[in-house]
Amino acid sequence: MTDSPNITWRSWLMVATLGLTWGATFLVTEIALRGITPFWLAAGRIGFAAVLMVAIWGALGFRLFATPPPRDARIALAAIGGFSTAIPFMLLAWGQQYTTGGFAGVSMASVALIVLPLAHFLVPGERMTWRRTLGFVIGFVGVCILIGGQAFESSGQALETAGRLACVSAACCYGISSILMRRLPAVDPIGLSTVLLLIAACITVPLALIVEGWPPLPDTQTLVVIACLGLIPTAAANMLRVLVIRSAGPVFMSITNYQVPLWSVLLGAWLLNEPLPPSLLSAMVLILIGVGLSQYGALRRLFGGAG
Repeated sequence: MTDSPNITWRSWLMVATLGLTWGATFLVTEIALRGITPFWLAAGRIGFAAVLMVAIWGALGFRLFATPPPRDARIALAAIGGFSTAIPFMLLAWGQQYTTGGFAGVSMASVALIVLPLAHFLVPGERMTWRRTLGFVIGFVGVCILIGGQAFESSGQALETAGRLACVSAACCYGISSILMRRLPAVDPIGLSTVLLLIAACITVPLALIVEGWPPLPDTQTLVVIACLGLIPTAAANMLRVLVIRSAGPVFMSITNYQVPLWSVLLGAWLLNEPLPPSLLSAMVLILIGVGLSQYGALRRLFGGAG
């Protein structure tokens, strides 16, 4: 795809929905982990989402590429399937055993800073301007302030360095997959979402079996939670992610990573009565300023100003 990013009010609505959805996922995941191991949780939600999307894709005629794709596009498709879901899910599941949750959150926020230089060189129309760079840096600082002392404090684990590298590597996977997805030729978004989930399922299920053995028999509550995780933050959110990247571009998509910790904190306070951090307001202001600066041109066009 060589067209310049097309950012509309629908794009903003989709990234806001993704931020809210993935922010709530942390709360639901905590419930699921009471009844199933981490790798099987990832495999279960991906597998459920893949089966669901195959049914939808089949009903629409199994459309994928508009024309027969070149060999490099097929290779890129396989790489995206691994980098967009399977590999980062497993890296995070392993890495968070040895790092703090705060560091994992900061790692995910760094996706925007990883995507920015990659997109500058690899994606047409995604220039790395000073305003965009400053905006993403300010937003990242806001996320660090929101997470607070846990952002970089030590967990004391022997494998902490390896765990941190795993979390940062997961963020790099998300960034690389966004760039590769944007560069694909004309492709059906539902077909693309389905194929990526199928590839991810083919990776995660065997690896979960190797690492954790046969899965425990989950109770009814755990099965319901896995189904919800597969339906909403995996199948539906993966579809929205594909639509955003293919239309508005990977740089715009990356602002979702600044929303996720914010929604996670707000939902934790609302649903679990967790205390709101005193830094919430200042962090929120910085994140909003960062998003506004990085997307200044898109906001001006949206509200009728000059581009």
